[in-house]
Amino acid sequence: MRKKYHVTQKPDGTWAGKAQGGQRASVVGNTKAETLKRTIEIAKNKPSSQVIVHKSDGKFQEERTYGNDPYPPKG
Repeated sequence: MRKKYHVTQKPDGTWAGKAQGGQRASVVGNTKAETLKRTIEIAKNKPSSQVIVHKSDGKFQEERTYGNDPYPPKG
């Protein structure tokens, strides 16, 4: 199972990188770029992980997968 992290903008304008289902942010930063960079560093330390990046309005922007990605699937 892949560990998922979401990078989103908080109401106060700062950005947060948070594990899916987690209560608290693993990373908080003033800019999206710095928060994304630090969240990716955390994700890369997991055997299989995914960083899901959101726009400032909360909509999906992109996803990045790290570790053992079985795509394309066998079959």
